[in-house]
Amino acid sequence: MQSNNSLSGIPITAETPKASMRLHWQRRALQWFTIAVAILIPAAGLFRIDPMAGAFVVLDRQIWWSDFFLVFGFWLVLASGAVLLYSTVGTAFCGWSCPQNSLSEWANYLTQKLLGKRAELSLDGEKMKVGANKNKWSNWAILGISFLAAAMLFALIPLFYFYPPAVVWSFIAFQQDARLAGSLHFIYFVFVAVIFLDIAFIRHFWCRFMCIYKVWQHGFKTQHTLHIAYDSSRSALCEKCNYCATQCFLELDPKSTDIYDTCINCGECITACNSLQAKQGQPGLLRFKIGDRDATRFALLKTRLSSLSSRVHWTMPFALLGISMFVWGLVSYERFHLAVYRADTMHGPQISDYRVAVSNKIYDSAVVDISVDGLDSSLYQFDLAQARFNDVGRIDLQLHIKDGLPPGIHSFLVIASAPDGWQDRYRVQHFVASK
Repeated sequence: MQSNNSLSGIPITAETPKASMRLHWQRRALQWFTIAVAILIPAAGLFRIDPMAGAFVVLDRQIWWSDFFLVFGFWLVLASGAVLLYSTVGTAFCGWSCPQNSLSEWANYLTQKLLGKRAELSLDGEKMKVGANKNKWSNWAILGISFLAAAMLFALIPLFYFYPPAVVWSFIAFQQDARLAGSLHFIYFVFVAVIFLDIAFIRHFWCRFMCIYKVWQHGFKTQHTLHIAYDSSRSALCEKCNYCATQCFLELDPKSTDIYDTCINCGECITACNSLQAKQGQPGLLRFKIGDRDATRFALLKTRLSSLSSRVHWTMPFALLGISMFVWGLVSYERFHLAVYRADTMHGPQISDYRVAVSNKIYDSAVVDISVDGLDSSLYQFDLAQARFNDVGRIDLQLHIKDGLPPGIHSFLVIASAPDGWQDRYRVQHFVASK
């Protein structure tokens, strides 16, 4: 009896689950991190496209189609990683990283803040319901100006993939720069118009009905892929509650998701349910799950491991092959390229002039010396015996073969060499006709 009295005197504190927004803010952080990476990749010179040369640029190096191992290895690694990612987490890229979805969510938030909580673009065609006390011209003007400012800002991102940061700054500051295309202002205006229409009127219509990329991801989904799981044993707690569905910006019912629905695994429904149930001292009824939808915990772990193993088993060889090709492409990458063509200059029936084309594939200054092996120096003449580059590009040198060679075919080498030890040779078969 005394022991019971002692126990009864111990204070007991009942702790209820707290509403957690960690999943929500983790997703927000990844969304903005993705946008930052999309800017930093071209701005830092990791990857961009040179529209003048029509070539990819990686680490200030032009990547030609002749750099087969670099090009094919890169895409093989990317494709293998994408297949493994999509077959594991499904369309989570759309919910966690896609800039289109990030901008659409921001537009929804700003619209509801300025025009009311029911002022949204319904995917079912319902008319927008603007709050009576917020239907003011000033709120509409702020909303329109905000959308236009966002469109003007995000329209600059594609420019970084075609121009270095210094050139983009010249465009922003209205400075003259010979590297800027004459039609760039028109192209920028088109980008601004498209982004403005997207965030003002289209938003998640694109995600639900028009996105081809999401359809492509669906091709890799299985019953084991990441999805929203619902605890149906506690369905009584869901009576007269539709909070998770109202938080879904794609207007789905998270309690009954399917393999090929339009769910993008954003997890907002999970956060909503957890927040609501925490007020009642209960955990949420929704969670992320990988594996069979109706499997037990032991069977679920087994299917997770076997499913992941099967995916890795057939994607890993392609990934390793791609990595090997990419590394070899970097090791064997040649900064310069040499080619010799017959010029159009004719001396009677005889072709005596050649065009020696030397290309510099790195965005830096360089010097390449040109010489000929196999002909006496008195029998040929260069207009320039050295190609000097201030930047990436191609320089054509003129090689003239003088008279004095007997009729027939004469073979000689055009040799290009650089101070860093690089050297290349091009064999020329020169024909001299009989007089």
